[in-house]
Amino acid sequence: MRTLSRWLTRFSYNHPNLNIEGLIRYIVAGNLIVFLLDLFTHGYSTAWLTFAPGLIFRGQVWRLLTFIFVPMSFSPLAFILSTVFFYYMGSRLEAVWGSARFTLYYGLGVILNIIVGLLIALINPAYRSTVTANMHYLHLSMFFAYATLYPDLQVLAAFFIPIRIKWLALLDAALFVYEILSYLSYGRFAMALLPIIAILNYLIFFWEDLMDVLGRGRARVQHQRSSQTINFKKAQKELRERRGYLHKCAVCGVTDQDDPSMEFRYCSKCSGYYCYCANHINSHTHVQ
Repeated sequence: MRTLSRWLTRFSYNHPNLNIEGLIRYIVAGNLIVFLLDLFTHGYSTAWLTFAPGLIFRGQVWRLLTFIFVPMSFSPLAFILSTVFFYYMGSRLEAVWGSARFTLYYGLGVILNIIVGLLIALINPAYRSTVTANMHYLHLSMFFAYATLYPDLQVLAAFFIPIRIKWLALLDAALFVYEILSYLSYGRFAMALLPIIAILNYLIFFWEDLMDVLGRGRARVQHQRSSQTINFKKAQKELRERRGYLHKCAVCGVTDQDDPSMEFRYCSKCSGYYCYCANHINSHTHVQ
């Protein structure tokens, strides 16, 4: 997985022309057009655009592309909120990754949906009359990508509750697990592949990042539990209890006990172990 992730990164870097700049704008525009058309055709437009394998096998090949533009929701409020957030999220991802990598991420998700959707219908003809591929799970997996890049970003849940993106991503993950288990519990094993391939698409691009995060987490835990760290914290505590403070500025004499919000630094140019507050670290006379 790590090798594939690195190969895709190099591929998007080495082929900058294989991209659709501003891809998210075209997708959102298509969603909006289909949503408006459905208001006047009472859903007839969507019926001609969804991914229906039986109709695709009969020659309606445009459905291999047009299902991308079918909105995830047809409730006006839900459509507006989901589309605005999807546009914002996609724009940020494209700005960070570049158009080539974002196009590759979205394009691979579309291709995986098409392949799995057709395979489901070929393996079990009973699914040929149903929708076997949609962009719902791919869009939800994009939220994983966004949360991985901006885990501590805060949003207002229900318009007034501040919450970090990483916690919403965990709720998103719980939704994926629920959907997969629901499909399996009803014996719809083939349909359970749709959320699974969306997660696979995410893992292909973020496997290396996730391993790095887990590696840093393990290293941080090991550091906190090491005897050196424990002894250092113990020595700091004993020093604070004995002197009444831990840091003291060599110029003005302020301590961390006097001003807990004050930052202290030790000067590497002074001959000795001299501590200075933030007000004097850059303006003191070096001790030689």
